[in-house]
Amino acid sequence: MNETTGVRIARVGVDLAKQVIQVHAVDASGRRVVARAFKREQFFAWCTQLPAGCVVAMEACSSAHHWGRKLRAQGLEPRLIAAHFVTPYRMEGKGGKNDATDAAAICEAASRPSMRFVPVKTCEQQGVMSLHRVREGLKEERTACINQIRGVLTEFGLVFGKSPKVLRAVLADIIEDASNELSTTARLVLQRAFEHWRELDEHMRWCDRQVGQHVRSNPAAKRAAKVIGIGELGASALTAGVGDFTQFKSGHQFGAWLGVVPRQASSGGTIRLGRITKRGDDYLRTLLIQGAKAAVMSADKRDDPISRWLAQLTARVGWQKACVAMANKNARILWAVMTREDGFDSKHVSIKPQAKQPDRQPVADPASISAACVA
Repeated sequence: MNETTGVRIARVGVDLAKQVIQVHAVDASGRRVVARAFKREQFFAWCTQLPAGCVVAMEACSSAHHWGRKLRAQGLEPRLIAAHFVTPYRMEGKGGKNDATDAAAICEAASRPSMRFVPVKTCEQQGVMSLHRVREGLKEERTACINQIRGVLTEFGLVFGKSPKVLRAVLADIIEDASNELSTTARLVLQRAFEHWRELDEHMRWCDRQVGQHVRSNPAAKRAAKVIGIGELGASALTAGVGDFTQFKSGHQFGAWLGVVPRQASSGGTIRLGRITKRGDDYLRTLLIQGAKAAVMSADKRDDPISRWLAQLTARVGWQKACVAMANKNARILWAVMTREDGFDSKHVSIKPQAKQPDRQPVADPASISAACVA
């Protein structure tokens, strides 16, 4: 209920930020009732005055799940919308972007009956995903550290193989070798960088242990890890990142959400397919592709329907396209495993349902018809 006009608010669009939160509220007829900015502490107090079941729509951003949990606890209905679904509803277009127009566009997008919403994540899901984000940051930092070491060595004419294992095996000896051109300062720098490298490796091992513990303690992640080309890392990230797989109507829709389906430019009955869309979560899609690469490279070592299909596909279209096809297949398999709560069977062969035949009336025997006429 609006404090000033007394009009009952039916839907609210919220543009979230760190300190200032813009609100655009409308009544049941879609007429604007409130359009103002709140500070963080004022926003939740204002939301407590909304009627129970009121729709509060927000863009899916870093703090949206936190606000969604708080609003749901107050009896409201939070709805999170992907940012690229909101943009078409901004009346001022791309050149009129500000907090007020964004809040109005979010409110309008939430009213569409065909709009797709992002489920609110639990604290546990966000905790697991934070583990994966920290691990990715450590991996990038480790790669940067190794490249820095290589750069310093190259300046002194010391070049080694691209594999980190090769560099690690010789680095200690290079630092101690007095016959090379490394100066005292350069040796100290390399020693400190090498210690930082080992420290990052230990942090990475800790993250991997935490991921393995999550998979062993979560039944859904344990089922997902058994799929060929998923593994513990992919199972942990996918189950935590997606949460409820029943939000997707089919495995194809789940694959499209991950961005592993081809782009379309079809018209007039002519189908034109292009490269994959690469929509959705980049991290989840990357894990699917990397897992698919491992499955492709080891397909000839297994004897199951999927591996045989994968080996034939690789020979026909090449391993790169086969990896993407395998990632798409794994997305569909994962959806089926999660929605049916059944274990993965590598020897399962899916059977397409037969098309329903039209009902036909039985045709009488011509001889009996002639006999009946004679009688």
